[in-house]
Amino acid sequence: MAALQSLAFSSLISHCSRHPRSFRGLSIRAIHSSASSSFYGQTLQLPRSSLPKHSPIRNVSRLRIVMVKPTIQFIQGTDEKTIPDVRLTKSRDGTNGVAIFTFTEPSVFDSSSVVGDITGFYMIDEEGVLQSVDVNAKFVNGKPAGIEAKYIMRSPREWDRFMRFMERYANANGLSFVKK
Repeated sequence: MAALQSLAFSSLISHCSRHPRSFRGLSIRAIHSSASSSFYGQTLQLPRSSLPKHSPIRNVSRLRIVMVKPTIQFIQGTDEKTIPDVRLTKSRDGTNGVAIFTFTEPSVFDSSSVVGDITGFYMIDEEGVLQSVDVNAKFVNGKPAGIEAKYIMRSPREWDRFMRFMERYANANGLSFVKK
């Protein structure tokens, strides 16, 4: 069960132009193929299913399933390898909260000169992307030493979504919660 919790799933349904909105029975009889992800997910190889010749969905092209590992990025497409220290605060009434991520010697400094500039703070999982532009770099003696990123949650719904991401990220990276 723990292994499944660390894996992220998303699906992309592509279909042929003749039947752009015909999805009836797709989950049962669709033709499966290998899939890949722009978020460096793992490829699944699924067996092709055989469709009866009289099947109304014979022309449906493919159903793709992609496993996405929860990740943090500062430059889109480049995963941050350093595991952050995360501090959470939540208002007493539970309507808003702040997550402060502190990265000591993040790997983004190694690749930013080659890949590009830091464009924001992106938390990516199978539900989508949470992002913030509140990112500050710390320098010691003119050299980059760390990054602090803030993610502000302005509703209970945003808090719950963030916590779902953090649970997946923690499971994938062997992190645990310590209440202070």
